[in-house]
Order: sequence, then C-alpha cells, then structure tokens
Amino acid sequence: MTQSKSQTKTKTNRGGGGGGSKTKDSPVAKAEGRVDAYRDLAERIARGEQIVPPALLSGHERRRHVRATLREDHQNRIEERASGTREKFQKLAKSRFSFFRGTALLFYRDMVGTDADMPTVLALGDVHPENFGVMPNRDGAPIFSVNDFDEVIYAPFTWDMKRGAVGFWIAAKEEGGMKRKHRRRVVRAFFEGYVDAIEGFAEMSDEKRDAFRMDNSPKVIRRLFEEAWEERESWLWSDYLKENGRGFRADDELEPLTSRTETFQKAVHELMKAKGLDVPARAGELKVKDVCKRHGQGTASLGLPRYYVLIEGPSKDATDDIIIEFKHARRSALEGLVPPSDFNAGTKADRIAHGQAVQLAQGDVFYGAVEIEGESFMSRERAPFRDDIDLDELSKKTWREYARVCGAALAQAHALSDDLGQVDYDVEPSIVKSCKPRELFLEDLVRFTVEAADRLKADHKAFVQDFKAGAFDRIDYVYR
Repeated sequence: MTQSKSQTKTKTNRGGGGGGSKTKDSPVAKAEGRVDAYRDLAERIARGEQIVPPALLSGHERRRHVRATLREDHQNRIEERASGTREKFQKLAKSRFSFFRGTALLFYRDMVGTDADMPTVLALGDVHPENFGVMPNRDGAPIFSVNDFDEVIYAPFTWDMKRGAVGFWIAAKEEGGMKRKHRRRVVRAFFEGYVDAIEGFAEMSDEKRDAFRMDNSPKVIRRLFEEAWEERESWLWSDYLKENGRGFRADDELEPLTSRTETFQKAVHELMKAKGLDVPARAGELKVKDVCKRHGQGTASLGLPRYYVLIEGPSKDATDDIIIEFKHARRSALEGLVPPSDFNAGTKADRIAHGQAVQLAQGDVFYGAVEIEGESFMSRERAPFRDDIDLDELSKKTWREYARVCGAALAQAHALSDDLGQVDYDVEPSIVKSCKPRELFLEDLVRFTVEAADRLKADHKAFVQDFKAGAFDRIDYVYR
C-alpha cells in the first residue's frame, strides 16, 4: 500500500525547530516531535485508561525508546553540530548521575499522566542534590534555596519529590559510595524534610519569611555559606577579567564577544523595563562593559548558547562590577506530560522567570526573560557566592542532614504556589491531607525511587553502548 505524506512522518522532537517537511527529490522526512502524542497519552492515563506507558517497556523496545528520546531531545544540536553537543553525550556516558541530570525528558516520559489525583503546585521540574545552593537575593545577600528553574511547570507536587529522591539515590551511590540501606535513609530524610516543612507551613503560614540564611540554617548549610563566600574583587580578577580590567579575558571557557556589546546593552535595558524595577545602586549606570560566550557549563544545557555580560560597578575600577548571565531557554521537559491542568506558567524564558518570581520571591533582581535577536533567553546574576554543595565531601550523617534541608527548601518553594503563583486553593493543607497515611505515602515514594533508579541503571548501560556505536551522531529519519 502506498503511504500518504502525512503517514510518512513520525513525531519525535519536543525541542521545536525544524520541521518534518520533505522535498520532492528527497527520500527522507525529518522526524517531528512527539509532544502532541505524549500530551494525548498523559490525558488518557489521567482518565484511568489501561495502556502500556514507556516505563513498562523492556529489552530491545526499551533501548529503542531511550535512543529515540535522546535523539529527539538533542535534535537541533545534533543537526547543527552545536558546540558542546558531543561533550554532553560524553559526560552522560561517563557518569550515571550526569546521565540522570541530562535526560529529564526520558525520566518524565516514564511518569506521563501519573499522579493526577495529587495537588498541583508550581513544580521545579528538575530537583536533584546539585540544584539547591547559595545565591544572591534581591539585595545581593546570600540565601540557600532551589536554584534552577529551567524546567518549571505546574504539576503534581509528587513529581518534584520523585525526581529529587531518584537524584539523591543515584548521587549517594556515585558521590557517597553508599550501600542501598544507607541510600534509603538519605531518601527518607529528603521526604521527611519535605513533609515536616509542609505541615509546618500549613499551621504557621510563614513560608514567605523563612528563607535559609547564614544565621538560621542547619550546620551543613552554614558550612556551605562559609565555603561559598568570596570577595567580589578577588572573584572578578581571578576568574573573569583580563589584565587591564576592561573586559573578559579569553580562555577555554570564556570567548570574548566585545562586538556584541550594543546588542546586550539593549537586552539589559529591556530586561529591567520588563521587570518594572529601578536600577539597583550596586549596578551603577547599568553600562555593559563587555560580553563573552561561556563554554562547557551545565549538564542538560551543554551545547546551548550562554552569554556573560559585564556591568560596570559604581566605582568604575573593576572591583565591584556585576556579571549577568543570559542562557538560551527551551521548552520544559515536562510539557505535555503532566496531567491536564488549568494552570499555565507560560513558554520558554517567560515560564522560567515566572518560576523564579514565585519560588524565590525575594531572589535575584536580575532574574527574568528577554528576547535577543529573535531567541528566548533567561537571565540571572552570577555572584561570588553562587555555589552548590560538594557532594563527595559529605559523610553518611551529613548526606541525611543535607537531604532533609533540601526537602524543606522544596516544600517552601511549593508552598508559595497559592500565594504568588496561579494555584487558587490552599496548597499546604491539601498536600498534608494527600500524604496520609504518612508511612504508606513515604514507603510508596521509596519504592518508586528504587524502581526508577534501577531502570535508569539499565538505560545508562544501553546508552553507553549505543553512544560508542555512533547512535547519537544522527537524528531520526523516516524513509519512504
């Protein structure tokens, strides 16, 4: 039977870009994204239909699913041979924790449509031990909280808990060398920190005032504050500035782009105008001194454009300059996978900015969204004390303490969903009620964690073999 043109296309790319059209002379059609197909799948699962989700695939079919999902997620970068793309795949192959961090789409397709009965929050979307850290608040002072909003979306609160728990499980194995029984304790500490904090917020309603600072943090976080601290002048000159202090130096990470100063000057002004904020005194006249492209940073975002913009400080002697980061924004890995909801965080950089405005209400004043030459970028300040924990330095005891604090920080972010976000009912009491009976709820989460981590172990092994065989040097095509 002869296929029609519409029948020759398969949807496999969530990342947008590039279509699935084919020319008369070409025997191939670029495979399109499966976003709509997975959105339909999410709705069907949420309605209770009995179908086979990706998490239940096994053997060769599971391997093919993993391969297709990763090709799809990196389609544009593979096609364009973007800088950092192969480096990212090498990083994913080297470490199971890196593989977990860099394959959020694969993780969430396994969860498609689930937990539709659970309360909705503005979910972070990519919770793991290294997505908490010290960062500047709106006044430039250090606080500890969630610190990555790239995947933020409205979703069941349990999605963040599950993603976070699997992250702690894998990291505690790779970075902490822990046996399964100790990893269970770490994961339990993360869950208990979350539930205890939510119960506290339900009673006291003080989530807006309870940010972790140097003076009110547990010992393990106070140590992070102390280790993260560095004087701005020393930080600028040791890590970024060239000898005369007038711009970025050139090295294997920083590529000066002084010719683009005017473009980013416009972007900085549009950012502040969009946020409706006066220029902070510490930002001087908001003058852009220089621009550079940052290479080799991140895990999921490797291969995507990232720029640093140097703002001249009030002293004009390169001792108090400010660096604003502009990072290319993508569609959330959770889009089309979460159960249907009336809440919409927006698209790309606007969605990311919404997440930060809700979950980190007193956070970085430079966090926002802006369009640069037709592309969507999110922005944030780089700071001398922006840092996350060194996981390989944690003892068994401090692993549990750190996990508990991260659970509490996540609960605080979720609790703001009905104050500053779109959720129109009281979130905290709803979550508390859904967590009962508590012991059953927690053990169900632990069981999910173990199963998901074991599945990821097998996925990673297959990925490493496929990567060595050249599976990710090309995208998926459909041949007529």
